[in-house]
Amino acid sequence: MAYYVLLNPYAGKDDNEQIKASIKGYLGKDCVFSDISETSKDYQGFFKTLEKDDKIVLAGGDGTINRFINETNGLKLKNSVWYYASGNGNDFWTDLGKTKGEAPLCIDEYLKDLPTVTVNGKNYKFINGVGYGIDGYCCEVGDKLKAEGEDVNYTSIAIKGLLFGFKPRNATVIVDGVSYYFKKAWIAPSMNGRYYGGGMMPTPAQDRLNKEKTLSVCVMYGKGKLKTLMAFPTIFKGEHVNKKMVKVLTGKTITVKFDTPCALQIDGETILNVSEYTVTSAAANENEKVA
Repeated sequence: MAYYVLLNPYAGKDDNEQIKASIKGYLGKDCVFSDISETSKDYQGFFKTLEKDDKIVLAGGDGTINRFINETNGLKLKNSVWYYASGNGNDFWTDLGKTKGEAPLCIDEYLKDLPTVTVNGKNYKFINGVGYGIDGYCCEVGDKLKAEGEDVNYTSIAIKGLLFGFKPRNATVIVDGVSYYFKKAWIAPSMNGRYYGGGMMPTPAQDRLNKEKTLSVCVMYGKGKLKTLMAFPTIFKGEHVNKKMVKVLTGKTITVKFDTPCALQIDGETILNVSEYTVTSAAANENEKVA
């Protein structure tokens, strides 16, 4: 039995050799390391080379998991998948009550029955959540800064966006067929877990393993720049849900429409110029198959 570690060398700021040494310290010497971008070119071929008791270890951040689940979607996987957090935000890891640097963990149960988001006619699986509003804007600006070789501080981007760069939208949110209308929506993320954006907790009651397989959408709306800016830090502790300017809705099919397009992020991966998205839980997808 061996551990095949698929390392994302671009995730986080830690030295790759330090990451390898840490993983070996936990799993032993039977670790085979490879660049995940190279392995992903032929996952089916890679899986065929593995023995049944071999383990796959993903080493990276939330985006690494997201790419793996989407690039392997539809392929038969006989091997157990483990995860070692070496990204910047590590929201999935935080949701599990873990901290960066802890031992790799089998995540098979968390990769089952994942929800789907439909954006611009394309379907994507997601592990944490879909950010829409100033959270998507932050990823858009962050991507530009990274491309220019500059350091990225998402908190700073969010503050500047609230004050200057981002304009709230009017939003229509449809949850299991029931419509809600919100003026001046700043964020409208739909969540499978509790965390996104490097530690923000828009849906503190959301359980990614809940039996009903429901998802949650959080809308922060109705207030101006300064009041929203003052309330925004409370989202890091989940205390925003007690405010009148926040609404959390739960269901199996959620559609969010903005009256003006903006960027959207899926587990930190950015999609530009989005007017609406729809998330469907595994339960909703199962019902569609039966129908």
